[in-house]
Amino acid sequence: MNGKDSAILSGRVAVGATPAPAGRTASSGTAWRGTLLAGLGVLSFSGSFPATVFAMEGFDPYLVAIGRAVIAAVPALVFLVAARGPLLPPRSHLRSYLVIVAGVVFGFPVFSGLALDAGASTSHAAVVIGLLPAATAACAVLRGGERPKPAFWAACALGAVSITAFTLSRGGGHATGADLLLVGALLSAAVGYTEGGRLARETPGWRVISHALVIAAPLTVPVTVALALTTDVRPTATSLAGFAYAGLISMFLGFIPWYAGLAAGGIARAGQTQLAQPLLTLLWAWLLLDERFGPLTVAAALAVLVCVAMSQRARS
Repeated sequence: MNGKDSAILSGRVAVGATPAPAGRTASSGTAWRGTLLAGLGVLSFSGSFPATVFAMEGFDPYLVAIGRAVIAAVPALVFLVAARGPLLPPRSHLRSYLVIVAGVVFGFPVFSGLALDAGASTSHAAVVIGLLPAATAACAVLRGGERPKPAFWAACALGAVSITAFTLSRGGGHATGADLLLVGALLSAAVGYTEGGRLARETPGWRVISHALVIAAPLTVPVTVALALTTDVRPTATSLAGFAYAGLISMFLGFIPWYAGLAAGGIARAGQTQLAQPLLTLLWAWLLLDERFGPLTVAAALAVLVCVAMSQRARS
């Protein structure tokens, strides 16, 4: 193993690959590399809602929400042990990791799972969560030290308005209880994404999510065992596959390029790639769940694509 590989595995960022510090503008190449990496993360996350729906066919919603973190903790621990680095992060970063745990290990899975269980369709949930890039950008300003240009905010606002109008039109002009749960999910994710993106500026993305999962394990493991013993468990091939996707892809592997992309391209800028997630989730919902949507959904999808293009041209 050469020195560069050792540096990466030990958690140090190799020379020449250091992300732009907070408040500074990344080079064009670094910014677009961050966008591409974040896009890989979005592609992984786009299957989360359909996978959760499938998993809940055989498992309790709370068991799916918490158990996915236990599934993800297994490869996370393997990665950390293989790298021969510390299993726990520095104490100086502990507060940030607790925020990540609260946001993406507990908050988003629980809120989104309950919303789907409350009757929200996969397509409807995907569009509401489409507001996540705007929330992440706001968190990036408050916590990440980023200062996007006005053109960026215009694109962000246009995307948020388009998605909100679509959601209200589907809900008869008002928000439902499931919508409120989805808002809780997107706020949880925005906070967790921002904090993880900050840490990924100096720590590889795989190590950030791995540390978060290991820190959460003393709580997620016993809760998962208790839920497995006290809830109705009816595993099928489909529900097991959905559960596995939610744990391995949505909760672990997807975060590796996602956090790396946020660090390289800027949390606010790269985070706007998530405007494409509703479109991808709608596609999976149509292919896997046979959910139907009409011209209004297509119009909203096109509006979101325009917003993605505009936000990526607006450099931080």
